[in-house]
Amino acid sequence: MTALWMVASSMLSAAAATPTFHKDIEPLFQKHCQSCHRPGEAAPMSLIRYQDAKPWAKAIREAVLQRRMPPWHADPNVGRLANARTLDESEIHTIRDWVDAGAPKGSPKDAPKPRRFVDGWTIAKPDLVLELPVEYEVPASGPIDYVHFAVPTHFTEDRWVQQVEVRPGLRSLVHHIGVDIRPKGSKWLPQVQPGAGTLLKERVSTRETGNEHIAMYLPGSAGEVLPEGSARLISAGSQLIFQVHYQPNGKPGRDRSRVGLVFAKTPVEKRIHTVSVGNADFVIPPGNPDLRVVGSFLLFRPVTILSVVPHMHLRGKSFRCWVDFPDKTRVHLVRVPNYNRLWQAKYQLADPLQAPAKSWIQCLAAFDNSANNPWNPDPKAEVRWGDQTTDEMMVGYIDVAFPAEWPLTDFYKLSK
Repeated sequence: MTALWMVASSMLSAAAATPTFHKDIEPLFQKHCQSCHRPGEAAPMSLIRYQDAKPWAKAIREAVLQRRMPPWHADPNVGRLANARTLDESEIHTIRDWVDAGAPKGSPKDAPKPRRFVDGWTIAKPDLVLELPVEYEVPASGPIDYVHFAVPTHFTEDRWVQQVEVRPGLRSLVHHIGVDIRPKGSKWLPQVQPGAGTLLKERVSTRETGNEHIAMYLPGSAGEVLPEGSARLISAGSQLIFQVHYQPNGKPGRDRSRVGLVFAKTPVEKRIHTVSVGNADFVIPPGNPDLRVVGSFLLFRPVTILSVVPHMHLRGKSFRCWVDFPDKTRVHLVRVPNYNRLWQAKYQLADPLQAPAKSWIQCLAAFDNSANNPWNPDPKAEVRWGDQTTDEMMVGYIDVAFPAEWPLTDFYKLSK
C-alpha cells in the first residue's frame, strides 16, 4: 500500500510540474510574442489561442532554444536596454518542457486575462490617421527608387504627438518607411507635392535641412509610446513627407501606408527629436569582409539620449554606438554584433544618458562584402551608399530629449 501511494504521489507531482499552455505558456506569449504573433501582424502565425499555437509547438521549441525568437540582437554586456526582447533561462526551459510533454492545454481557468490590442495598431487608438493620398502600384520586379508622398496635416495650430506608429499598407512589399515633417514655408523637397508619389534618386538628410523626423517603420519595429510630459512637435500648417522603400517580390501589389497619431493630453516639458548619425562617403571594395565606417555628430547643446536604431542593408555586419564626453569619458550605448536587416529594432536605454554640450555621438558600422555573407547579392561588386537594398546605408537614428521651448532651428544652427 505504501509503495502504491508513493508511485501515485510521484505521478501526481510530475503532472503538477508539467507546464501547460494556459497556466505557464500563455503568460509568456503575452509578454514576449503576441505583439507580433497575432492576426494582421508581421509574424506568420498567431500565438493568441491554444489551437493556433499547438501546431507550431516543435518549431517554437527550436526557435527558442536557438535564441532566434524573440528576435533580439543587442549584446547584453553593453549598456542596459529597457525593451530587451529576451527570455531568461527559466522561461526557455518552461517552453522546452511544455513541448516535450506534448504541449498540453491545461485548464482554461488557469488562463491569464487576454492581452488587449487596438485592432491594427500597437499604440493606443489613434486620435488621427493620415494615409498616402493614393494607392501606389508596386511592380512585380525591378529596382524602385525611394518614393516620396506629401500628406497635408491641415493643422491650424501646433500639435504635440505622444504616440505614433507607421503602418505599411502591404507589408510584403514595403522594406521601410520614414516619415518627416515639412513645416509650412519649408523649401525642402519642393518637387514632392500632395498627390501621386514622386521618385527621387537621392534623399536630403534631416541633419542638413533641419526638418523634423516623426516616425519610421522598419522590419520588426513597433509604434512609439513616449512618457507623459514628452512628445514630438508637428507645427501648424505642416505636411508629412512619407519616404517609402518598396521591395518587389515577384508579385505586383497596391500599397497605401498610413501613420497614426495620439496627441499629448498633458503639458509637454521635453521635446523628442531624432538625430541622424551617419556617413554616406564610403566605398566597400569587392570581397572585403570587414570594412568599417564611422559616423559622428557633435552636440552643441546638452541633451538626454534615449534610444538608438542602427540601419544598414544586406552587407551590414555589426553596429555599435557610444558617446564621447568633453572630459574624454566614453559611454557605450549599444552594440549589435550580428546585424540582421530583417529585424531592425529601436534599442531603448534603460538609463537615459545626460550628454553635455560638446559631446560627440559616435557610430561604427562594419560591412561584409565577401562570399561568406549569405545575404550578399554580388561579392564582386563595389558598393556605395544608395537607396536600393543592393546598395548600402550607414546611419544610426538617435532619439534625444531637450526642453520643449528650445527651437529646433537653434539646435541645428548650433550643431553646424
